[in-house]
Amino acid sequence: MSEIIKVGMADLKICKSPNGVTTLGLGSCVGIAIRDPNTKIGGLAHVMLPDSKSIRNNSNIPKFADTGIEELVRQIVSAGASRSRLVAKIAGGAQMFSFQNKDDMVRIGDRNVEAAKKKLQEMRIPLLASDTGKNFGRTVIFYPETGDFIIRSVGKGERVI
Repeated sequence: MSEIIKVGMADLKICKSPNGVTTLGLGSCVGIAIRDPNTKIGGLAHVMLPDSKSIRNNSNIPKFADTGIEELVRQIVSAGASRSRLVAKIAGGAQMFSFQNKDDMVRIGDRNVEAAKKKLQEMRIPLLASDTGKNFGRTVIFYPETGDFIIRSVGKGERVI
């Protein structure tokens, strides 16, 4: 019987097949799911902000796309995955409030998605699929065994990427 491990906001967890990882309420936050298809070891990070360098004295590594993705990869590889085989999927990064405008400080969802994509590219981890943007929140479940990233949204049903 498999277990579904909960990932909180500004948090990350790894797991091995047949277990999965889930996080609730991705609004402007982004969920980054990474796995090694051969070992079936993977994990999920729930990042809130794009860049750790913009906030001084913050030690919450998973809170930021840049440091959270690095730490997620470090833990997955430490558990036995091969760094060269890692692949990723992302979800979230919504613009949750209609009063938001094009101001860079307010477009936090877009900035989180951009930062996650940039970090994955820098680390040479292929991004296989994404479900980002729009104006609704998402709850996700990721299964490293199959690579299925299940995305649920109120009034939108469920999709698998």
